[in-house]
Amino acid sequence: MLIFNKNYFSLTVVSFILEVIIVIFINDHFIRPYFGDFLIVILLYCFLKSFINLSIIKAALSVLSLSFLIEFLQYIKLLEWFGLGNSKSAQLILGSHFSWIDIFAYTTGIMFVIFSEIQLNFAKRKYEISYLRNKRKSFYQVN
Repeated sequence: MLIFNKNYFSLTVVSFILEVIIVIFINDHFIRPYFGDFLIVILLYCFLKSFINLSIIKAALSVLSLSFLIEFLQYIKLLEWFGLGNSKSAQLILGSHFSWIDIFAYTTGIMFVIFSEIQLNFAKRKYEISYLRNKRKSFYQVN
């Protein structure tokens, strides 16, 4: 079902800005390649949840599957098939080479998303239960 969730959209924008900062200003051997891959799955997850009402697991697995597919396309050198092997834009979007470490970064990013969502949902439920208990107590105290 289509929706608009401003919280997820805000997280998408923040993640996108961080990705742009990483691409433009950081050219190292850790943050750009690994944290960028970790962050991109979070960005994609938040973007998906901004517009489509999916369960945490369905959204997370969809994003992880897409990430694995892109990595597989790198493995089979899809850009070279289409003569885009030297295109910086194509390399930025699809990446340039397969790496098991990228698979690990995507998986770790999605695990972080799932863990965070579970923690947030747990805290939200705990708050709601506490709120309802206090409301019930105040109702009985008035009568």
